[in-house]
Amino acid sequence: MPLAPQAKQELVKTFGSHPNDVGSSQVQIAALTHRILELTEHLKIHRKDFSSRRGLLKLVSRRRSLLRYLSRKNPAEYVKVVESLGLRG
Repeated sequence: MPLAPQAKQELVKTFGSHPNDVGSSQVQIAALTHRILELTEHLKIHRKDFSSRRGLLKLVSRRRSLLRYLSRKNPAEYVKVVESLGLRG
């Protein structure tokens, strides 16, 4: 399920560098984290939904790749994003 427009605007406001910033790594990571949390809640209820589980693994992999890229390109921003989203620990 795609991210609601209002929720996406909040993520852009929090993590974006300008009001129309939807493509930066920080915003993409935040959006993926939001979708990952929603899918995780869905899978707690529907344990045998294997197609959603596969989709979740793909989202986690894409987020991991973006985090790796951000850590190489901008380590300070990486630390900020990881702390604000509560990742890694």
